[in-house]
Amino acid sequence: MAGQAASAASSAYRERNATADRALDILLMFDDQRLVLSAVEVAAQLSVGRSTAYRYLQSLTQTGFVEEADGSGYRLGPRVLELARLARRGLGLSDIARPIMRRLAADAGETVLLTRLAGDRVVCLEREDSGARAVRITYERGEVLPVNAGASAFCLLAWLPDTTVDALLDTTPLDPLTSRTLTTKRGLRARLRETREQGYAVSRGELDPDVLGIAAAIRDRDGGVVAALSIAALSTRVPDDRIPQLATALRAGATEIGASLHL
Repeated sequence: MAGQAASAASSAYRERNATADRALDILLMFDDQRLVLSAVEVAAQLSVGRSTAYRYLQSLTQTGFVEEADGSGYRLGPRVLELARLARRGLGLSDIARPIMRRLAADAGETVLLTRLAGDRVVCLEREDSGARAVRITYERGEVLPVNAGASAFCLLAWLPDTTVDALLDTTPLDPLTSRTLTTKRGLRARLRETREQGYAVSRGELDPDVLGIAAAIRDRDGGVVAALSIAALSTRVPDDRIPQLATALRAGATEIGASLHL
């Protein structure tokens, strides 16, 4: 009797395992060119009878992985969308940002940076270079820099509450990095107002003497700034009339990253 029970359990396990494999095979049949599947297509692909294919599809329908598509077949269901959302939430900021940064670097032909505020310092999380036009700059992955120099710093501070900015500037040394670094609270507050008004930050030679920076804010679900996306380029390569174009691309990239964080 014990042997028969074990054999039955083993058979049931194999059946469940085979069904799971078939379900995965069906889900993997969907692609950009095949958004709806019929039972006939599933049966042909799996080399099973139509009734068997229908049984697999009904099982997937009951669990929400597929749903009926107005009588024309079956499409991916809400459970797949929910799993995709959870997978996206499991990704870190850097994982989400890197593909967008690579695209921006290639399109702009300049270095793209991802930074965030950590206490009274700015930390560089990621850097993507455009290849032959890589710039020698202070920002490297893991680099920690002060809050009074560079477009990224201005962008990270600009939308903080005034009380938070005041407390930060009152306790942080505003040391010069170049002859153009802002070293007064009045000068910094004026730059932060300018950043808020135009929606992005710009700096020339304030962090590195020959480098221009443009930065846009990455926002969370509540609109708070969680990071900054920026372009760093040799000042001689970016005349003033090119800045709005690069700023527009940055703001679009920052919005795309922020939207992905919300999924």
